[in-house]
Amino acid sequence: MSKEQQDTLDSILRQGRLDTAADVASVRAALNALMAQTPVPPDVEQKPVEIGGVPGIEVTVAGKDPGNVMLYFHGGVYVIGAASHTVSLVGEIARRTSVTALTLDYRLAPEHPYPAAVDDARAAYEGLLKQGVDPGRIVLAGESAGGGLAVAALLAARDAGLPMPACAYLMSPYADLTLSSETLTSKQALDPILTPEGLRVRAPEYLGAADASNPLISPIFGDLNGLPPLLIQVGSHEILLGDAIQLAATAATSDVAVTLDVTPGVPHVFQGFAGLLDEAGAALDRASSFLKAHLGNADL
Repeated sequence: MSKEQQDTLDSILRQGRLDTAADVASVRAALNALMAQTPVPPDVEQKPVEIGGVPGIEVTVAGKDPGNVMLYFHGGVYVIGAASHTVSLVGEIARRTSVTALTLDYRLAPEHPYPAAVDDARAAYEGLLKQGVDPGRIVLAGESAGGGLAVAALLAARDAGLPMPACAYLMSPYADLTLSSETLTSKQALDPILTPEGLRVRAPEYLGAADASNPLISPIFGDLNGLPPLLIQVGSHEILLGDAIQLAATAATSDVAVTLDVTPGVPHVFQGFAGLLDEAGAALDRASSFLKAHLGNADL
């Protein structure tokens, strides 16, 4: 792996860093403008879709014959972000794993605080089941807030008596909205994307009147017993490193099969930079192996 690649990416991210503590309209507009520059490979096909009443985008790769489904949740501290921003990344996963990816536009705060996002995530999963999709052929996945939301959706589905999907793939999960992790400060200088200040501004917008330690908001405080196998990937240069570590520990103590995959020297959701960073492609390859090992029998 190239230290030069890591340094180049770090410099690019610092130059284009979003002020996530800015007012909601401004940060949304800035993120939309930034993500509009992300190229989508020509073989990645996308079309609007609705699952369980929740809008999203169906992403497939030309020439693949998917037999499995990935329900995907975007990041953005529950306040910003969109399904369209994830098409390139989920396309890379779909290419490696031959899944149909359904990336969702769940409702965002502050217009729709908790539990709107969790309600939408559960409704979409239940919608897939009502369509007759075998839960053994479904993976829940997401990055950052979407990673935390994927776990919250699993907990909500479990508590509702729904069958569990085959597994979950979590990239840099935002899993502790009490903001108690020591890496918020110890990794602050190394993180070129997120800041503790930005999280402190945005978290109350999602919480509303809810308790931040509610496991459906901060899964590190939950009993995860009964959840399917989890793959958690995170970089060592991000303030959410502690969230990932604690989530893995909570899963392990809840008798959940969990793999914690920490890549040194890389930033938040580094998998999205597969064209710039060797570590990104390698992490996606490992994730593909995990997904293929757990999803139902299909021509992968």
